[in-house]
Amino acid sequence: MLGVMHSHRGPLAQLRRGHEERVLGLLRRHGQLSRAELGRLSGLSRTTLYDIVATLVAGGAVVPGAADPGPRKRGRPVEHLTLDPAAGQALGIDFARRSVHVAAANVAHEVIGSASLPHPPDLPWEGRVDLAEKLVASLAGGALRLSALGTTGAVGVGVVGPVRRTETEAEDGRTPQGHGVTRPGGGHGGALADLVELLTTRFGAPVLIDNNTRLAALAEATWGAAAGSPDVLYLRLSHGVGGGLVVNGALHRGVDGLAGELGHITADPGGRPCECGGTGCLETVASVGAVLTAYRARGGGAEDFTAFLAALEAGDEAAEEVLRTAGTFVGTVLASVVGALGPSTIVLGGELAEAGDALLGPVAEALDAHVLPLARDRVTLRPAALGEAGGAHGGVALALHESPLLARYPGPALPEDDA
Repeated sequence: MLGVMHSHRGPLAQLRRGHEERVLGLLRRHGQLSRAELGRLSGLSRTTLYDIVATLVAGGAVVPGAADPGPRKRGRPVEHLTLDPAAGQALGIDFARRSVHVAAANVAHEVIGSASLPHPPDLPWEGRVDLAEKLVASLAGGALRLSALGTTGAVGVGVVGPVRRTETEAEDGRTPQGHGVTRPGGGHGGALADLVELLTTRFGAPVLIDNNTRLAALAEATWGAAAGSPDVLYLRLSHGVGGGLVVNGALHRGVDGLAGELGHITADPGGRPCECGGTGCLETVASVGAVLTAYRARGGGAEDFTAFLAALEAGDEAAEEVLRTAGTFVGTVLASVVGALGPSTIVLGGELAEAGDALLGPVAEALDAHVLPLARDRVTLRPAALGEAGGAHGGVALALHESPLLARYPGPALPEDDA
């Protein structure tokens, strides 16, 4: 059995266990790391770190990772360490408005596979869970070991809209999970507690749940466009506009799970009313619907966003102008957010980002024009890399980072007489 047990009672044993958990937590969060990277992130002295790592390797919790695919340098190759891939798996499910996305990975952050299926917008939760179960069965050619989820893994789930925590969870800082989720956000049409219970029964594992856009932010910070960046701001420009903030590798949820509602920051004070009750919110000028409305007002005839992108590709000046206006609003709002939060990387995702430089160019120009001069060379703007699968990958990352079971990995707690 994996795990390290100590025979000495008292604070030194507890301190050592704390160091082990810190190292294991970094490997859960970041995946493969070198000893130098572990030292920098953990703050442990070289001697202490090497002793802790040696103990974890001897116990089988930590193993050498794959060779670095980068250019070979002089001297001895740098050894990277990772959690034992065979120690557990995590599953991610994103219940979007009109589709279900799933993804899976092991505790070493190696992605096993991902899959998606569309569905009618009024499909009940039971039908969506059926689709998720079907998709999970198809991952890795049916080789995903669901039995491993029940003992060392978890299921991270993304849903549309805010996800609230109970008062107890808010007080002790725990992640919303299981019966702790009692109220739906957005247009769920039913209590999320029922969904959690259904998923727990189907997959036989703990369920953690969060907003799917926020999970996409975590995914981009873990595997995607912002991998390696400690502080990431993610903005999704789709039929709605939302975002997520990753601080030091962890999600920031804010009070009542409302962090990331970037779509309801005022962008145009004299603009149109927003469904939130405000006026001129970013969502009213930089969502898919807003862009199509503005394009049609200029004489464009696109029936949907695919047709709009085709017109853009053909050099339609009206389409270019509409995106320039939207991108300017986005960049101006982002400049204010950057001034308040100071992220190192900004990632733009969603259907609107598929327009490429026609949108990202104006966003970058407005961001550069309005952000604090000191921050101009310290913030990187990137398009999202994970596409529609981002929410599901974020569910995996949530499970790997925050599951109570994985938090106790690689083995049992200290013996009773050492606690």
